[in-house]
Amino acid sequence: MSDNSDIYKSIKTKSDGYFKDRGSKFHAFAFPVKTDEEVKFYQDELRKSYHDARHHVYAFVLGADRKNYRASDDGEPANSSGAPVLGQIRSFELTNVLVVVVRYFGGTKLGVPGLINAYKTAAYEALSSANIEIHYQMRYFKIRFDYPIMDQVSRLINEANLEVVNRDFAVDCKMELGVRLRDADNIIQRFDDAHEIDLTVL
Repeated sequence: MSDNSDIYKSIKTKSDGYFKDRGSKFHAFAFPVKTDEEVKFYQDELRKSYHDARHHVYAFVLGADRKNYRASDDGEPANSSGAPVLGQIRSFELTNVLVVVVRYFGGTKLGVPGLINAYKTAAYEALSSANIEIHYQMRYFKIRFDYPIMDQVSRLINEANLEVVNRDFAVDCKMELGVRLRDADNIIQRFDDAHEIDLTVL
């Protein structure tokens, strides 16, 4: 059984969703984000574009470990809106994503069950239409070696399917490499066992 514990999923580009219930309109927007600053930027942009909306409910999850997250009801009854939006992000097993649901009040109160359904459905619509990408948690290391063992190093890199982040062959050979977290200990040990290679784990 393969170990996929180092896999995480995010969305590639912005996606939208929409839901309507008893006159209230729920416009949902999902954004790929990596930082709190990006979260705030998209929130501010939506508040400018939809300044006349009653509520801007949101939830986000950041980081490969999905431990940085937050949800806001933005004036709706407690746990009626932000939590369902966050629940949809988790249901899709996504991270590095912000979902904002903008509500235009239609004149009829939906009650907490109605709000939960509306925000959950709008978030689902946005995420289900998103282009989802799979990523791997990586570990990076640097190696330095002399030209005569270039073929040996190239073979190791190709066999392990490593990401070449940077290379500098000006004086001697220097490379920065990335390896999937699940394979890191084994691969780094293989490079370390090659005595002609100087290795530094980043």
